[in-house]
Amino acid sequence: MKVQHFNPIRIDEVSKLINKISKQASASQVTNLSNIVISLTSTIICRVAFGIRFDDEAHEKRRFDEILAVTQEMSAGFFFSDYFPLCGWLDKLFGNISKLEKNFKDLDEFYEELIEQHLNPNRPNTMEGDIIDILLQLRKEKSTPIDLTLDNIKAILMNVLVVGSDTSAAAVVWAMTALIKNPKVMKKVQEEIRNSIGSKGIVKEDDVKNMPYFKAMIKEALRLYPPVPLLVPRESMGNSTLEGYEIQARTILQVNSWAIARDAEMWENPEEFIPERFLNSDIDFKGQHYELIPFGAGRRGCPGIALGIASAELALSNLLYAFDWELPHGMKKEDVDTNVRTGITMHKKNELCLIAKNYF
Repeated sequence: MKVQHFNPIRIDEVSKLINKISKQASASQVTNLSNIVISLTSTIICRVAFGIRFDDEAHEKRRFDEILAVTQEMSAGFFFSDYFPLCGWLDKLFGNISKLEKNFKDLDEFYEELIEQHLNPNRPNTMEGDIIDILLQLRKEKSTPIDLTLDNIKAILMNVLVVGSDTSAAAVVWAMTALIKNPKVMKKVQEEIRNSIGSKGIVKEDDVKNMPYFKAMIKEALRLYPPVPLLVPRESMGNSTLEGYEIQARTILQVNSWAIARDAEMWENPEEFIPERFLNSDIDFKGQHYELIPFGAGRRGCPGIALGIASAELALSNLLYAFDWELPHGMKKEDVDTNVRTGITMHKKNELCLIAKNYF
C-alpha cells in the first residue's frame, strides 16, 4: 500500500503562510492571526485527509466553511433530550431536530462526493495515499478485524474534519496569545528556535525535537487554554458510586479538562503562564497523566493527536522563527483579552491581530 508522507504537505502550506505574512509585514499591515491560522490548518487537514484544497475554488471553500461552522455549532448546542428525556419534544418545537437532520444530510453528501472522487480511476494524483484512499484500500482488501463500511469511513472523516482543523488552529492562536501577554517567555522561545535553526530559513518537523523550552511552552499553553475544555461526552455503562454520589447507567458525563488543568491542588500558581514547570517534568498531554488531558485519555482519547500537534508545532515554531511580533499601536499586553466564543472548540471571542516584523 502506497502511503503519502504528510510532512512535505505541511511544510509547503507553512511556507505559503510565511510568504503571505511577510508581504503584510513589509507593508506594515496588522495581521489577523486567527483567520490566517484557521485557513492554514483547514487546508492541511483537507490535503492530508481528502487530497484536495478548498481555497482554490471560492464556491467550494464557502460550502466547506459553512458545513464546518454549522457542525461545530450543533456539536456544542443544547438539546433538551440529552438532559430531560421526557422533554425531547421541545427539540422539535425549537427546530433543533430539523437543523440537526439537515446538517447530517449536508455532511453525508459532502463525504459521499469525496468518496466517489476517490473511487474514480481518473482521480488526481494528490488523492493517492491520503486518508480516504487508505481507508478505501483497507475496505477493499478486508485487512481490518471489522467489516469496514462506507458509513464507518464517513464517521472517521467526521472526526478528522471537525476535530482536526479547528483544534490545531485554536492551539496556535492561544499559544500566541499567551506569548504576546508574556514577552519574556516569547523572547526566550524565539532565542531557542533561532539558535537551533540558524539561517536555514524554515523550521522542519524534526527540528522541533531539539527545542525543549518550545515544547514546554506548548504544554503550558495547552494546560491554560485546552482547545476542547469539555471533552467529548461519555455515557456510563452501568450503575456506579463515586465519592458518595450514585451514577445511574446511561448518564451523560462531562469531563472538564480546563478545570483539571487549573486545579490548585495539582499545579503551583495554576493561573500563571510558566513553561518552566514542564522542563524537569515527565508530565505529558498524551493521556497518561490525568492532570493534563487536553486530548482526553484511554480508548476515547483523540486519535488525531499526533497530526494535530505536529501541525500546530510546525506552524507556531515558524511564526516565531520568521517574525518578531508586536501589538497594534496603542495596545498594551493587558488589553489582550482571553474571552472565548461558544462552541465545542475554545476559540478567542475577539480575533488575535498583531503586527509582524520580518526577522531576516
